[in-house]
Amino acid sequence: MNILFIEPAFPANQRQFVRALHAIGANVYGIGERPYDWLDEETRHWLSGYQQIRSVTDEGALEWAVRDAQSRFWVDRLEATVEAHTLPAAHVRERCDIPGVSARTTYLCRDKVAMKDALRKEGIPVAASGGVASLSEARNFAEAVGYPLILKPRDSAGAAGTFRADNEAELQRIAHASGVADGAPAAIEEFVEGHEGFHDTLTVEGNVKHEFISHYYPNVLEAMRTRWISPQIVSTNEVEHNRYAEVREMGRRVIAALGITTSATHMEWFFGPKGLKFSEIGCRPPGVGQWDSYSAGNEFDLYREWAIAVCHHTTDTRPSGKYACGIIALRPEGDGRISGYEGTEEIFGKYGHHIVGQHFPEPGTPTQGVEAGYMANAWMRVRHESFDGLRRILNEIGEKVRVKTAG
Repeated sequence: MNILFIEPAFPANQRQFVRALHAIGANVYGIGERPYDWLDEETRHWLSGYQQIRSVTDEGALEWAVRDAQSRFWVDRLEATVEAHTLPAAHVRERCDIPGVSARTTYLCRDKVAMKDALRKEGIPVAASGGVASLSEARNFAEAVGYPLILKPRDSAGAAGTFRADNEAELQRIAHASGVADGAPAAIEEFVEGHEGFHDTLTVEGNVKHEFISHYYPNVLEAMRTRWISPQIVSTNEVEHNRYAEVREMGRRVIAALGITTSATHMEWFFGPKGLKFSEIGCRPPGVGQWDSYSAGNEFDLYREWAIAVCHHTTDTRPSGKYACGIIALRPEGDGRISGYEGTEEIFGKYGHHIVGQHFPEPGTPTQGVEAGYMANAWMRVRHESFDGLRRILNEIGEKVRVKTAG
C-alpha cells in the first residue's frame, strides 16, 4: 500500500508511525515542513519519498502535494496523527477522493463547542458549555451557569490556552488574556469537579480493537500551572475491570455518535460528585509519548497495530495487560540552565528493572517552563505489575529526584 504521512519527523515520536508502516511493508511517502536532509537517517530509510511544503496546515499546499503524489502513483491513505494536522488532512482527503475519517467527524473532534453540542443531543453526559466571542457573552454564560468556569480555544489540545475563572474579576481578566474581550472565539464551560483521566482506543471501522485507560495525578490544569509538583500520567493494567465499565461504554457511545471509523482516539473524562462526565475527544493518538507507555505495559508494539489497522482494517496482537505503566515529569527547581541531578543513583539502583524510559537533559541545557508540558525537561517512564505499586515508585521518584539549576 502507498501511504502519505503528514510530518514524519516532528514531534519526535512521529517517526514511530513511519517505522511501523515501513515494517509491515507499506510504501510511506512523507509530507513535511522540514528539508529532507534534516530528517534523521533511519526516518529517511523508512520513507519511499518525501515532499517539503511551506506548512502542513495550509490546505492549498497540502492538496498540491497530495495531487502531485497521485499523479505519480496510487495513494491508498493520507494519515495525520497530530491534532492540528487532522482537519486539513480530512479536507484534502475528501477533495482528493482518499478514504479515511470524514471532515465532519474531524471537525466535531476539533471544535469543542460543536463536539459537546453533538454529544449532548445523544444523551452523553457533558459539562454545560457554549461558544463566546465577547466579554458580555462570557458574563451571560456565567450568570446562567455560575462559577467556576473554564475558558479555552475552541480547537485547543490538552491544557493549551485554558483558563479558569472563579469570579467576575477573574473572568474579566482571562477574557482579556485569551482575546475573547477583543472578539476572539472561545469555548466556555462549567468547571467539572472530580478526578481526571482519559480513555484511548485504536478503533477500526467503528469498532474498538484496543483500549487503554489512564489517570492524571494531579488534574492537568493544576499540573500545568504549578512548578513544585512532579505530575504523573499512569495507565492501568485493569482496563477490563468493572470499575471502568462506565468509561468504556461512554467511549464507545462517543465514537459512534461522532462517526469515527478507523483511527486512534483520545477521550478525556472527569469523575466526581456529578458522576462521570465526558470532557473532549481527539481523533488521533494521545500526546506525551503515551503510546510508548501502552506498548511497554502491554508488551506489544501499538504503533505496528495502528499501521495494520490503517492498511488492512484489522489488528493482530492481543496486549498482555501485564503492567501498569506511567510517566513522571521532573521539574527544574528554577529557571535558568540545568546544572545536575540529585537522587538518581538511588532510584536507578532500587528500581532500575522497572524503568523503561527516561530523559535527563545534559547539564547546561536551558530549562523550559511548566506550561511546556510533561516531557519538556527531565522525565522517567516506569512499569510495575501493580497499579498501586507503580504509584508508590513514582511518588518516591518525585520526592527524591531533584533537577538542579543555575541562573
